[in-house]
Amino acid sequence: MKHLSGGRKFHRKKGQRKALFKSLAGNFILKEKMETTEAKAKEARSRVEKLITLGKKQNLASFRILMSRLNKKAAEKVYFELAPRYKEREGGFTRITKSAVQRKKDGAKMAIIEFV
Repeated sequence: MKHLSGGRKFHRKKGQRKALFKSLAGNFILKEKMETTEAKAKEARSRVEKLITLGKKQNLASFRILMSRLNKKAAEKVYFELAPRYKEREGGFTRITKSAVQRKKDGAKMAIIEFV
């Protein structure tokens, strides 16, 4: 049975999907704003918000978990810059704005994801 095994697969195997989201989350954290497809933005939002919540704990264990889930620069940025910025905020660290323009190649709906 497939209880509670949600999430989008993006027509990729597990390792490819994991690498996709590691790079997507890392790039989003470093640039703080990016344009991607609507589905990828929605998936990235949930992962990035969980990482920021983890960084808000400000202990060694959470920093090591961030290092395992992101590259070094992105993990350090979450831990030292983004987590203190959103210290008082309970959640909702990102905003997704749907774009009216569709991608020419395949007609995918585009969206802009950014930090609040």
